[in-house]
Amino acid sequence: MAIFSSLQTSLLSLFPLIILMYFFRIKWISFNSKNKKNLPPSPWKLPIIGNFHQLGSSPNRSLQVLSQKYGPIMLLHFGSVPTLIASSAEAARDIMKVHDLSFSSRPSLTIPNILLYGSKDIGFAPYGEYWRQLKSIVVVHLLSKPRVRSFRQVREKEISHMIGVLQENCGSLVDMGSLLVSHTNNIVCRVTIGRAYDGLKLVDLLSKFINMLSVFSVGSYIPWLSWVDRLSGLEGNAKKVAKEFDEFLEDVIEEHLKKRGAGDANEGQDLVDILLDVQRDNTIDFDFSKDTLKAVILDIFAAGTDTIFTSLQWTISELIKHPRVMKTLQQEVTEIAKGRSMIMEEELEKSQYLKAVIKESLRLHPPAPLLLPRKSTQDVKLNGYDIPTGTQVIINAWAIGRDPVTWDDPEEFMPERFLNNSIEYNGLNFEWLPFGAGRRGCPGIQFTMVLVELALANLVYKFDFTLPHGIKNEELDMTEKIGITLRMKSSLMVIPSPRL
Repeated sequence: MAIFSSLQTSLLSLFPLIILMYFFRIKWISFNSKNKKNLPPSPWKLPIIGNFHQLGSSPNRSLQVLSQKYGPIMLLHFGSVPTLIASSAEAARDIMKVHDLSFSSRPSLTIPNILLYGSKDIGFAPYGEYWRQLKSIVVVHLLSKPRVRSFRQVREKEISHMIGVLQENCGSLVDMGSLLVSHTNNIVCRVTIGRAYDGLKLVDLLSKFINMLSVFSVGSYIPWLSWVDRLSGLEGNAKKVAKEFDEFLEDVIEEHLKKRGAGDANEGQDLVDILLDVQRDNTIDFDFSKDTLKAVILDIFAAGTDTIFTSLQWTISELIKHPRVMKTLQQEVTEIAKGRSMIMEEELEKSQYLKAVIKESLRLHPPAPLLLPRKSTQDVKLNGYDIPTGTQVIINAWAIGRDPVTWDDPEEFMPERFLNNSIEYNGLNFEWLPFGAGRRGCPGIQFTMVLVELALANLVYKFDFTLPHGIKNEELDMTEKIGITLRMKSSLMVIPSPRL
């Protein structure tokens, strides 16, 4: 009894403390319930690496499969970086239109920082005054309609050259992929630096640059393991490529400055000339340094060359695989040409089926299957979910283009689906995002599409293409090679024959 009495006395003496602790516990539970985030659904993850093991060799396809289980808005963790994956038109619209400002920045990534002078380009620069001023300069001075039209002769001359190469090799096996790379590289070089360059050397350097942008950097997602990038040689290789390109660009700029010193700067201005003029006449509060100029040139080389040639190769491959579509397109361009040796740019507006063919190809094979990652700059409520500040955002444009909710028979190549709708390249149709949308949408659409349309129209007008070694059209290898852009794994090999 004495023990019980002592225990009772002790409990009574502790009663106020127990009540106080209970009160704080209730408050803590209440506080947590009010502040608990309603995060999007997530697949299970592993320690340290998070969900990286679930991406596989084709992240666009793997993420599509995951979205079918977890929904069009899901949260993955790449290392220590929470990453929102959007896989529907509705989710893309919310991110790139409704909350565009909140999702307009970029994450800081190791390799782009090395290759692009601290990400001073348009593609990877974080959102802010620097990026806004730079985009304004590029859109107004480099990619406006008048500027794009001014390079018409360059495009037509290079297309005539490509046609000539094919005519010389009619009946023989031609590496169409390599020819399209050379063609695109020549145009981008002449428009950007005023002349064709050592083709193989520059193509090789561009290939290294683009491949390096596609390589996974451990330090970007698991900062405390950043030493792995140094130990593996990744950072060293990136710095080597950056140094090679920097030396090339230094020579280009020096060549242009000498030309200006000789008094012929206004003769046949290219994009480097224009950028040097902008730099010299800078009337805005903007630090247009040499590194900024180089970063912009790199954007034009990398994005322009890769986007154009991959789009052309995929489209020609789809046409070969679908003879009915090829025949319909050839009938259209033949009627437009009216017997002339070549289709000119002003005639492209009449080519409605041509435009539909290209749009359908871009639906199935968007140049960037996973749009460049964005980063939220503030807390956002997205479709009922809480998206915290600092969340990385990836939009699966490849999956959106094949979404059966939006598209009938989404895996089928049917250009006719684009003949009776208003879908255009203006970034207002979120079920079709080959060039993104919103503030971070691609500013070079006009430059890209006039070149793709002109080249494709003339190629199918002048030639028929068959596959080598008795391969049937439907057996054409369309295997993807995923990177920052979506390429065909195997270069397109064809045997051209004249139509006219």
